[in-house]
Amino acid sequence: MDFILSKILWLAVNPGNLLLIVLTLSLPLLYRRKGVVLGRRLVVGVTLFLLIFAILPVGRWLIVPLEARFPAKPAPERVDGIVVLGGFVDTVLSRKTGRVEVGGAVERLFAMIELANRHPQAKIVFSGGSGSVLYPEAKEAPLVKQLLQEIGFDASRAIFEDRSRNTYENAIYSKELGQPQAGENWLLVTSAAHMPRAVGCFRRQGWNVSAWPVDYITDGNPQLDLGFNLAGKLGLFGAAIHEWLGLISYAAMDRTNQLFPAP
Repeated sequence: MDFILSKILWLAVNPGNLLLIVLTLSLPLLYRRKGVVLGRRLVVGVTLFLLIFAILPVGRWLIVPLEARFPAKPAPERVDGIVVLGGFVDTVLSRKTGRVEVGGAVERLFAMIELANRHPQAKIVFSGGSGSVLYPEAKEAPLVKQLLQEIGFDASRAIFEDRSRNTYENAIYSKELGQPQAGENWLLVTSAAHMPRAVGCFRRQGWNVSAWPVDYITDGNPQLDLGFNLAGKLGLFGAAIHEWLGLISYAAMDRTNQLFPAP
């Protein structure tokens, strides 16, 4: 139930959706004598908000501390296991096209292959079920297995976990399948901005993984990047808000061991 609720709440608080909701609610007020002042204020407020976010890199400012929380560093000499989190395959579109349709976070897959080749003795766990409420049968793990086979990688080397629907469940089910032992070195592969929440979830399960961040959005420099790109900057702001809200909500639900996990 909490999975469905989280999806519904995000639809409402997603910055773009929230602005549209406020704008829609303000329109009837403009045609009511008692509500015209409030309606005008809401329209002006939304307009100013969009103008500010089209110019200032607010999303970048919020993403930089997330990506910098777990800096990239060399892997330990001995790597016993590698956990790769899904989130780069459009499972619903893949079912319709009959091909594996990947997105921007596909660097997670590249890192998986690179690390697997570099550490042939390491156990590999790929974790990715369905994050869709309407299509729970559209799971990512089988599609990633298919893609690996198509590009010539020995998919039998990996364990594919297909029950997880979010980061919290990634940690739970990956641990069940990976069965990490005390003293083992496991690498966790996911996007840099997502790493703090992911590490917190794995630590909450008693699994002290080492971060292997990929898929960077920024160069780590929160400079004042002035420009005019509403779609791009609002999208980046939405991605940042999604992660910060995820950290707060996961900490409130005791799904992570810290509000903002650190190395």
